[in-house]
Amino acid sequence: MSARYLARQSAQAIFTICMIVLLNFILFRMMPGSPDRVNPRNPNVTIEQRQAALARWGLNKPLIPDQLEAYVGATLQGDLGYSMKFQGQAVTQVIGDRFGPTILLIGLAELIAIFVGLGLGAYTGWRRGGLADRIGNGLSLILYSMPYFVIGMPMIIIFAAGLGWFPTSGMLTAGATYSGPVDFLRDLVAHLALPLATISLGLIGGYSILMRSSITETRAEDYITTARAKGLPDGKILRSHAIPNALLPAVTLVAINLGYVVGGAITAEIVFNWPGLGTLTVDALNSRDYPVLQGIFLLLGVSVVLANFVADIVYGYLDPRVRQ
Repeated sequence: MSARYLARQSAQAIFTICMIVLLNFILFRMMPGSPDRVNPRNPNVTIEQRQAALARWGLNKPLIPDQLEAYVGATLQGDLGYSMKFQGQAVTQVIGDRFGPTILLIGLAELIAIFVGLGLGAYTGWRRGGLADRIGNGLSLILYSMPYFVIGMPMIIIFAAGLGWFPTSGMLTAGATYSGPVDFLRDLVAHLALPLATISLGLIGGYSILMRSSITETRAEDYITTARAKGLPDGKILRSHAIPNALLPAVTLVAINLGYVVGGAITAEIVFNWPGLGTLTVDALNSRDYPVLQGIFLLLGVSVVLANFVADIVYGYLDPRVRQ
């Protein structure tokens, strides 16, 4: 891979991140209301107290250039400020506390969806027009069109409230004490099962549809006809010839979805009360917690840019035409 190609992709990624930082600052200042007016009906909050709160958080200064310069300078130093809602905790600490649960849930769901979805799409696309294709493609379209909460609510009703097999919400049992790591893992897996199944099912449809389309196009290529003329079995042709070439379009989708892992699945986390970045985003929105919101969206935006950068590099290795 040429240094020119790497330099071009790196420059694009850096420029995009700079634009994300600027947009991240402007976007939340355009929101209606302000942190000092989250609870305007509280009679105990005086005008002087609100002005003092604005001064404490630096929101009484001119938006440009004072607040912008302070925000950009602090961001470059890795200082995302302090939360207005969570008793002045550092934003990095607030986000860090929720980062692990989100990576555990969304990361595992992405891995399951990638393997199952791409495998299902490859199988149904290779057997296009058959019974497996009709059933698999139909299920994929249904799952792809359903939001997480539509999948999650019936699971709670059936498997948690009805059958009582799994807890209804949370990551761990509140107030529980564990005799050892095995009991802890058992409780964690029980709480993880339903949200993990919900998000995995929601993601499988998109991967399957894309992979089926790629395999269908690949089937008509000359090298597939040549492989069949050589007498190679269908399974070997699919694994050794069709899938490697059909994976190119899937690389972008996988990279983008992996970038969104850090953002969490807001609707799924709310349905299952999962303590991840999705629920943190909703809490921060309700309280107009600008620093936390900026930190979350900055993390999400940079993650997507870096994931796309990795996808471009992988694309360059898989397809030399991209490097030209």
